[in-house]
Amino acid sequence: MKSQFLLAFNEICEARGLPKEDVFEALKTALVSAYRRDANVSNTQMVTADIDPRTGDPTIFAEKEVVDSIIDNRTEVLLAEARRFDPDAEYGDLVMVDSTTASFGRIAAQTAKQVLLQRVREAEREHLYEDFSGREGELVNGTVQSISGQHITIGLGRTEAILPKSQQVNGERYRAHDKIRVYVLEVRRTNRGPQIFVSRNHRNLLRRLLELEVPEIYNGQVEIKSIAREAGQRSKVAVQALQPGVDPVGACVGMRGVRIQSIVRELNDEKIDVIEWDSDQRVFIAKALSPARVSRVFLEEHPDEGKTAVVIVPDDQLSLAIGREGQNARLAAKLTGWRIDIKSLTEAAGESLNNLDHPAVDPTLLKDTAFIEQVTHILEKKAAGRPITSEDYRILDRIVANVEGGIIASRSVAHMEERKRRAAARKDIPEIAWQLPLDDLDLPGRMHNLLLDNEIETVGAVLFQLQLGDGTFLDFRGFGEKMLSDLKEIVAAYKLPVMEGDDEAVPVEVVDETAVIDDTGTEEILIETEDEVVAETAVVEPEIEPEPIVEAVDDTVDSEEAVVEDVLEEEQSEEKEFIDAIDDLSKSLFDIEPEPQKAARKKPQKEVVIVRPGREPELEEKSGRSDKGRSLVYDEDLGEVIAKRKRKGSRKSRDWENFDLEDI
Repeated sequence: MKSQFLLAFNEICEARGLPKEDVFEALKTALVSAYRRDANVSNTQMVTADIDPRTGDPTIFAEKEVVDSIIDNRTEVLLAEARRFDPDAEYGDLVMVDSTTASFGRIAAQTAKQVLLQRVREAEREHLYEDFSGREGELVNGTVQSISGQHITIGLGRTEAILPKSQQVNGERYRAHDKIRVYVLEVRRTNRGPQIFVSRNHRNLLRRLLELEVPEIYNGQVEIKSIAREAGQRSKVAVQALQPGVDPVGACVGMRGVRIQSIVRELNDEKIDVIEWDSDQRVFIAKALSPARVSRVFLEEHPDEGKTAVVIVPDDQLSLAIGREGQNARLAAKLTGWRIDIKSLTEAAGESLNNLDHPAVDPTLLKDTAFIEQVTHILEKKAAGRPITSEDYRILDRIVANVEGGIIASRSVAHMEERKRRAAARKDIPEIAWQLPLDDLDLPGRMHNLLLDNEIETVGAVLFQLQLGDGTFLDFRGFGEKMLSDLKEIVAAYKLPVMEGDDEAVPVEVVDETAVIDDTGTEEILIETEDEVVAETAVVEPEIEPEPIVEAVDDTVDSEEAVVEDVLEEEQSEEKEFIDAIDDLSKSLFDIEPEPQKAARKKPQKEVVIVRPGREPELEEKSGRSDKGRSLVYDEDLGEVIAKRKRKGSRKSRDWENFDLEDI
């Protein structure tokens, strides 16, 4: 048993968190690469490898042709040898033959080591991607590693995540080594491993925190119906009990608020309002505007403008219902999915007095002159700044309910009839007409451009508007009677292609989220929002005074540098351990020994005989440049040793000539 192989194999699997099957596949690929490099076989020749999981002994099979006489043993095999592996083998067949070599050459083994390293890294990247791609929409714990102007790098153990600037919470300050919880937004596959994007201001971060802290939500006894969040400031959560006898708000708040306070601390003291969801939209909207008290809620669903809720609140509750910079009303609109119009009771009563002549008002109310005079007197007292009693408020509430409620109810009936008429008109139009572009009608250029400018882009949209009447087209700027008659003639001559199996088209309504504040002194706020099922849009946040960037940079420079150094040292240490494990596995599998370091060559020392007058000849070692073409000669006339250099003669004379170095 190769204990070294098993130790190195298990170390790679455990350190990198890889399944054993992936590492075995990497080893097999490395063996095939080593065999191809060592035997110099073609890439078209099939080569497979197998490894004994207990001992680590490799076996390599190569595809060879059965012949009677071997010319190239890399691609050919004798019949007798081939029938050891395939008893039915015949001449000319291709058989997988055991071609395991005793040892690989060093170059082939090093190639296999590089292939093994690359395959293990690829398997690790794929494993990390599969792990985190299944965790999209979940919470993960991380550590702040580095901070830059564009994003923050969060360490998640074996990989890193990116917290973009747009997903950070205004007001939160992140420091090195901080432990934070983040919400996994998206995981992308890249060549360098998975790229993970996380968020701190996503509304589902609050949803996951509630699921962790509240067992009733995790077990399914309480359901979160909707969440509206302005990260770092305030959030509203609507919950519903799915089991009788369970208090949904109490379960989320916990005893003495211990559960909700834990979430508030995690979100850096963000205020969280938990309200109970109600199937009656009037009651639900009134609760969504808490802590403000609501007197009346009137609902109106316009076919074009969408759903609008007119909310009447007492005068002393108006500022509380709207909230600072409209925050409370804005969150309530997001939570309920209704456009909210908030009015004070006295304002609504004044409008009701002006609308007494409306056809929808009950005639009996007009006959009660004493009641109308009483309402007028109360409004005069309010305008004069005198106090109003609770009885006066009840009188104002009565006239608002009769007049304002009656007008809105009549409009709601008309809107309902209009929606039915549109649904019937849409049902009569074939489904294929909605898929055909406007170009199919071959309209004149000016007419075509006018329709596109007014969002009429398909043949079905033209037919639908013609079914509703001429008023829609005549309301378009520049679209007159003559152009309308021309359009009708073109549509009458047009024939729709026949398509079998058409399904009924379902209209899709998309409501934009905007905020309109009336500056005329009525303190009226209108908010349009999307329903909960519509994709989440960007949160409109109030203006926040920017903090000095210099101070933040100065406070974190030292810590960021220290963190970067710690991270680099840790990564280098992990990388060294990983490379050592790959080396051990390669040595045990391919019998590779470390390359011996080449000893520094020392130039041979030359012995030179030094002859001096009156002394015995001496031996002296001399090193340095080569003495080729140079010799030491004792000159009797001078009585000392001189250097002679040989130089090749000229082209005419090929004999060597001697020159004194001093003469050159």
